[in-house]
Amino acid sequence: MAILPTISTFFIFLSAVLVAFGWRFIATDRPKLHKKTMIAAAISALIFFTIYMSRTIFMGNTSFGGPEELEIYYTIFLIFHITLATTGAVFGLVTLYLAFKRKISKHRKIGPITSIIWFGSAITGIAVYLLLYVLFDGGQTTSLIKAILGT
Repeated sequence: MAILPTISTFFIFLSAVLVAFGWRFIATDRPKLHKKTMIAAAISALIFFTIYMSRTIFMGNTSFGGPEELEIYYTIFLIFHITLATTGAVFGLVTLYLAFKRKISKHRKIGPITSIIWFGSAITGIAVYLLLYVLFDGGQTTSLIKAILGT
């Protein structure tokens, strides 16, 4: 299933593009388009997360396969990306919650911050994909289940 990282990366890219369009729609006073686009962005991010977690649990994660002297930089970058993605996901959930609960003044304050974090997460996620699968051959892959069961 070598295609799964490409598919999941596409969905994170799509979510960022949809967030950008959603931001534009609200800036140009088109709230209905904004809402639909942001829901689509959230669904796209959820599809990414589902593919990513399924792959992680059942197939595993791929280690860095590039030059050893770059591994420390890749690891630091990956930690930065994971922190950004986790923060973006939490902010995203809070922002969606505020929107659905019609707490619009709070939603308006946190929305732009959430978007910027999400853009950073998407960009760094795409960079991780490029480093693992395009620029260098991927390293070893071990599934979480095998790691837990020791098989």
